[in-house]
Amino acid sequence: MNPLLRYLKNVFAAKRDLAENLELMGMVKADSLLQDMYAKNKIPGLAITVLKEGETIFQKGFGYADIAQQQFIDPQKSIFRIASVSKPIAATALAHMVQDGILDLDESFYTYLPDYPKKKWDFTIRQLASHTAGIRVYKGKEYGLNEPFSIKEGLGVFKNDPLVFEPDTEYLYNSFDWVMISAAMQEASGIPFEKYVQEKVLNPLGMQNTFCPKCHLEHSKKIDGTKLKESTEFKAPENIVNFYTKCLTGFRKAIPVDNFYKLAGGGYLSTSADIAKFGQAYLNKGIEVKAQILNQFLTSREVHGKPTYYGLGWQVSEDAKGRKFYGHIGNGVGGYSNFFVYPKEQLVFSILINCTNPIIQPELDAVIDCFFNLPNE
Repeated sequence: MNPLLRYLKNVFAAKRDLAENLELMGMVKADSLLQDMYAKNKIPGLAITVLKEGETIFQKGFGYADIAQQQFIDPQKSIFRIASVSKPIAATALAHMVQDGILDLDESFYTYLPDYPKKKWDFTIRQLASHTAGIRVYKGKEYGLNEPFSIKEGLGVFKNDPLVFEPDTEYLYNSFDWVMISAAMQEASGIPFEKYVQEKVLNPLGMQNTFCPKCHLEHSKKIDGTKLKESTEFKAPENIVNFYTKCLTGFRKAIPVDNFYKLAGGGYLSTSADIAKFGQAYLNKGIEVKAQILNQFLTSREVHGKPTYYGLGWQVSEDAKGRKFYGHIGNGVGGYSNFFVYPKEQLVFSILINCTNPIIQPELDAVIDCFFNLPNE
């Protein structure tokens, strides 16, 4: 072989080996950081799935789904509360509804729920979805309600309170905005919110391990003017993890909650693998909604000319290294989640923990950072 060709072959082979070593080193470091979190009792259980260019490059469970029974986490099967990662799922359903002409983002909320108590200012679906409508945050024990409210009944928790600011003058993140949106979606379509999401988002994307938190629901339906009850059966999901709260001695069972009424804002259950699949669908352009509509959801809104780093149901921001992403962090009773999609790097991260905020976001950021030293970065 020509000496020059032999030299070039060896150089490229060395570069390939180095790239493979960098990839391995990143994964080993991430694994070590996660093992350390578990060993230091910072988490009861955690599932992580990382995709790169559509391929699973790292997927693992750490700790327990059930501490007492020492049942290990399975990242493909263990079902967690995903908290506010529910918002991008709901936002995807909303995007379908906008495309189908069922609901208009710039229409007044009162167009869809005219009986909702009137406020000092009008506000739109877009303002609700971007947290600029002025709806208040949780008060007292509302964060952990255990009431069997329907979505429409859930409006009663906050509907009589005034707006905290004039719409589009401030940004205030909350989950009540999405209770209102899901109620409007039901009224506009005549279809229960959870059924619409199932048919438009979960089934088409093959998210077979993503569930609403009730297995049997009843919905009012009028037939020939007579109000009847229509039952919808849900198969009881298996492999649901136990939900915990961190305490001085370790972890205790989380308080019981009923998150159905805020399904759109923080009620769904899912696996790490399913949420990663959801993120990959956006990278693959597998969401059957026109780009001009989806772009509105994935573009940060501005207030007084400054970005809020939030679109419509999606966090739209950049990390400490300046890398742009969209996704969501979630925190709820018995569940904490990270879901990030990095379009430039073609990376998807899905991390689910069966514990109310364990205060380890810097550690999770460090884990995520390990995957940016891979080949072609």
